[in-house]
Amino acid sequence: ARDGDQIAELAEYSKTGIPMGTPVFDGAREKDVSEMLALAGLDTSGQSELFDGRTGEMFDRKVTVGIIYMLKLHHLVDDKIHARSIGPYSLVTQQPLGGKAQFGGQRFGEMEVWALQAYGAAYTLQEMLTVKSDDVVGRTKVYEAIVKGDDTFEAGIPESFNVLVKEMRSLGLNVELKSIEQFDSDGVAIAAE
Repeated sequence: ARDGDQIAELAEYSKTGIPMGTPVFDGAREKDVSEMLALAGLDTSGQSELFDGRTGEMFDRKVTVGIIYMLKLHHLVDDKIHARSIGPYSLVTQQPLGGKAQFGGQRFGEMEVWALQAYGAAYTLQEMLTVKSDDVVGRTKVYEAIVKGDDTFEAGIPESFNVLVKEMRSLGLNVELKSIEQFDSDGVAIAAE
């Protein structure tokens, strides 16, 4: 039961409309809202006629009026921009770390590899996957070549391959690398013992 003051307060509050709540996806349909607007004597579109505050003229079409809740996304370029020439490497894989916080490099993923393969850019691909990534010996050789003014480099074995070999050995599979020193009469490589 409400007393007289509460009823008067409720009546005063209801002058501008009756507040209603409805679930987001399983609530009132558009037809239900239109019917309630018609019952209240309002335009079923839910829009209102507004006037220009400077000229006093009515806008040429009706406008949707209401309250929205807006939050600004805090993603600014100054916080995102990042560049690296040299930096830290992972201890296990010897690949550059990822992310701005670790002063990491840009990931060259599987799809980027496919893109270079599609272009036939074999040398660029080799450089990306060896000396610019986890080829420790090759990194040193490239640095020495740059100091000497030489523009050639020889890619070595990526550390990720060594990690794979160690994982296979942990499963009990013995993996040994053999170098190719000669070819048979058919041009097939013969591994050196």
